[in-house]
Amino acid sequence: MRLRQIFYVFLLGMFVGLSLSGLIYWGFTSIWFGNHLTGNLGRTDVASVTPWLAPIVWEGTFDSRVIDSIYKQQNITIATTVFALGKYTRFLKDFLESAEEHYFVGFRVHFYLFTDQPEEVPNVKLGQERYLTVKTLPSMNRWQDISMSRMEILEKLIENELASEADYIFCLDVDTKFYGRWGVESLGRLVGVIHPWFFNVPRFLFTYEHRPKSQAYIPAGKGDYYYTGAAFGGSLKDVHNLTKTCREQMNIDTANSIEALWHEESHLNKYFLYNKPSKLLSPEYLWRDISMSSGSVKIIRFSHVAKNNAEVRPNL
Repeated sequence: MRLRQIFYVFLLGMFVGLSLSGLIYWGFTSIWFGNHLTGNLGRTDVASVTPWLAPIVWEGTFDSRVIDSIYKQQNITIATTVFALGKYTRFLKDFLESAEEHYFVGFRVHFYLFTDQPEEVPNVKLGQERYLTVKTLPSMNRWQDISMSRMEILEKLIENELASEADYIFCLDVDTKFYGRWGVESLGRLVGVIHPWFFNVPRFLFTYEHRPKSQAYIPAGKGDYYYTGAAFGGSLKDVHNLTKTCREQMNIDTANSIEALWHEESHLNKYFLYNKPSKLLSPEYLWRDISMSSGSVKIIRFSHVAKNNAEVRPNL
């Protein structure tokens, strides 16, 4: 009888402990992202949580001081990859200089730059615990090939070099510039960025790959969000799985003589449909052009820069 009472007391203690832990976690995340289950405490004009309860990070949904203090204790390193081939080297100076001003300021960042013109890499002064490694790639004749080759290169980089060098990784386009804080509020297990052209349009306008022959195929009526291929990230393990899967799917497409509509971005969207991101970043984290405005976007943190595609892309 006494043994049974002890067992019941143990179960009660476990229940109370787990309940308290849950309340503490719930309270912490509510303060952090400024939302409860409805996702509308911090911002009422935008959705700040997905149907699968992943946070969508907007200005006004997080406390930067709280988050910074938490991650400062973890001694993390953020690997960041960028590709600058051909005439795209012209964007490096603005990218790197603006990153020094706004990107994970106060945290250890290691940039991995892939280029076919290492002599064109500008001499940008990096701050303390900010590093740049330049890796040489062969030139490519088609911008589509440059775009699609990134997945395999990222897969191998994570496998061969980053396992003991970084905690998180972000993969960013180079024809961009930082204009505001991009910090640890963006970190998560698997992070997607909502495409700036499609964040406020109905799903039937999303430019998914709709041809069943492609491995990037998404049936009509399916899909959650449309994600940009210009920025994504997460833990090394999760991004490795993403890049490996996309590379395998693109290889199958190549064998079947088909190229997805938006190349690796189409495969990224297919992956995110069936492997839900644990965090989404709003279009603040990849805007279409600094000169364009939107009522929902209170701050532009990172944006593509204006350019003439026909002039910078090799086969246009």
